Amino acid sequence: MPTADLARLQSIARDCRVQIIRMLTHAGSGHPGGSLSVIDILTTLFFARMRYDPKRPDWPDRDRLVLSKGHCVPALYSVMAKAGFFPEGRLITLRKLGSPLQGHPDRVMLPGIEAATGSLGQGLSMALGMALGLRLDGRPSRVYCVLGDGETQEGQVWEAAMAAPKLGQPDHPLDNLCVILDYNGIQLDDFVKKVLDLEPVLEKWKAFGWPLLEIDGHDFTQITKALDQAEATRGRPTFIVAHTVKGKSVSFMENDPEWHGKAPKPQEGIRAIREILSVAEGDWPAYRQAHAETAAIVEELEALEKK
Repeated sequence: MPTADLARLQSIARDCRVQIIRMLTHAGSGHPGGSLSVIDILTTLFFARMRYDPKRPDWPDRDRLVLSKGHCVPALYSVMAKAGFFPEGRLITLRKLGSPLQGHPDRVMLPGIEAATGSLGQGLSMALGMALGLRLDGRPSRVYCVLGDGETQEGQVWEAAMAAPKLGQPDHPLDNLCVILDYNGIQLDDFVKKVLDLEPVLEKWKAFGWPLLEIDGHDFTQITKALDQAEATRGRPTFIVAHTVKGKSVSFMENDPEWHGKAPKPQEGIRAIREILSVAEGDWPAYRQAHAETAAIVEELEALEKK
């Protein structure tokens, strides 16, 4: 990947991480850990892969994204705002009454959302149906489905996993479907291995006939190459295991089950944003002067703390 493209994706993902912390702190509830683990994947999809038009969110030939792990929708909202679907200022309405930015995706309230998810385990079935419908209609669109690791303990996931490589054969194979597992190793109650171990993940999906790829889900070059390979694969859908870190880029959240579904308090949000930006407390005054827009977000949180 060219250095300029890599730097652009890194910058977008960093900005989105800041917005994730911002909106969750304002909301006082939500899911930071999985939102921070999946953001590099979503950034790559929206800014280096998918075809869409934010001014025409119902464009028939758009690519589709189904965020099956719907509780991590703050990450999706942040990239959608960055992509121009709605103003970034609306992000702080997350989980507010009447806001289109609900705690789980709502395709009726927010144009650009493809599926209402959050009842875990259902997203792959919906993505499979979309992919088959697009194939039967002869459209060039691709469908991307992002799964959480804990949700793949649901039986419906395995029904869809068994069906997808076989549906549409031989005339309309679902090679327009790409499934990405955000494998951060933590679910609501504890580490996935302690709750209901998924291993051996690769062997299970391979047994159902899926071409497999395994990557670092925070490495933009690896993500891009995997998406290239998936798009070049003919005859069957592709399954990508993306190894990620829960709470990525915030040290006190990383790999800690406590931060699966707990929003940061204002002071924690401020600390998290400084870590994401790699700005030490002593360097913050100078950073404020050089980066007024980001500093304003921190000032918002400082005002929340005083309330």
